[in-house]
Amino acid sequence: MGLAEQRKTLGYSQEKMAELLGVDRTTVGRWESGKTSPQPCQRLALASTLKISLQDLEALLAPSQAVERGAGRPKASDHPSSGDPDEMIRREFLRILTVSGALTVLPLDEAEALADGVYRGNPADFARMNSHLWQVYQLARTKGTVYPVVRDQLATLREALSGARRGNSFPLLNAAADLFQLAGEVAFDANRYSNAAASYALAASVSKEAGAYDLWACALVRHAYVDISEQRYREAVEVLRAAERVAVRGDSALSTRHWVASVLAEALAGVGDLAGCEEALARAEEVQDLPEGSSNGGWLRFDGTRLAEERGARYVQLGRFDLAEEALKKALDQSSLAIGHSYRRRGAVLADLAVIGARHQDPDQVVTYAREALGLARASSSGYIIRRLRSLGDEFGPLSRNHRIAELGAEIAALRAS
Repeated sequence: MGLAEQRKTLGYSQEKMAELLGVDRTTVGRWESGKTSPQPCQRLALASTLKISLQDLEALLAPSQAVERGAGRPKASDHPSSGDPDEMIRREFLRILTVSGALTVLPLDEAEALADGVYRGNPADFARMNSHLWQVYQLARTKGTVYPVVRDQLATLREALSGARRGNSFPLLNAAADLFQLAGEVAFDANRYSNAAASYALAASVSKEAGAYDLWACALVRHAYVDISEQRYREAVEVLRAAERVAVRGDSALSTRHWVASVLAEALAGVGDLAGCEEALARAEEVQDLPEGSSNGGWLRFDGTRLAEERGARYVQLGRFDLAEEALKKALDQSSLAIGHSYRRRGAVLADLAVIGARHQDPDQVVTYAREALGLARASSSGYIIRRLRSLGDEFGPLSRNHRIAELGAEIAALRAS
């Protein structure tokens, strides 16, 4: 059975299928004829519409992909096959930029030239490609849609590294360390901690080999987040102390050491060290003294804009709700005004405010903030927001007897299960 047969089994015309998926009818026709294949970010919606699993959808697509492999090097408008990673990254990069809206940052002819540079193994183009992939990651509501492109960019990098001379490999090693961190971010957001930890460990190892101290320190910070997410705070403190020692060897104009301090504050709050936490937060706030350009928007994004929410979250951890609520409400107001403020960040602030409501036994505050956080979790499929809501559910206690809180708890549990 092919795509067309499955569609007809459900009684859909090509026009109806296109309407359900938000694409043109001719796009559905090209998928069914095998001329192109759906983009990675379209496949989940297509499988859902066809009432089949993603694995079954891949099986339906396999014949058309085999045709593509036999047709020689496809045009840039064709969808790549899974067996041709160089072409995958070339075309999927252009495609995902278009889908995300980030193409406004990169003109199409420049994107084509950049993709060609990656295909030839040009280190500078790898670095620029990674930078744009980070933009796509940040714009994507569902972070997992970026993973196929990241995976195949890594495959292309691996081939380039295998052909590079030892003395000329450092720029490629930097690009690889950057990309491993992005792969880890995608895995971490999906709650795949072991995959995230493996990616971060690879990023740290490659950065160390390249002598890229800021990349190395940032990889260690991300690795510490895995420990923090599983409440292994003392282990996280040890990793972050190592990150501090690495960061001081990096570029003093970058915000690396300030980000290390910010995350160290979270780990110290986890072990109940209020004085150490506030000292680390004070060091993190020194980022405001750095010149413009201290963060690169990719593997280093800490620029101080989230300091209010970070401070509020740390006070929640420490049980200082009197200090936390003011900081969090300030952060929430800022997020309402900020352009491009992420669902993940706003969802975390809302979850913390709901936790304060639970500690105060105030069901209205819990419901008000948690419901908005739930909406953001559903819209983004963010594992990070879901984890914060899970922690909120552990705070309900006697409030669970309230029917609204009980309904909220059931919705959080259902969201976790899905």
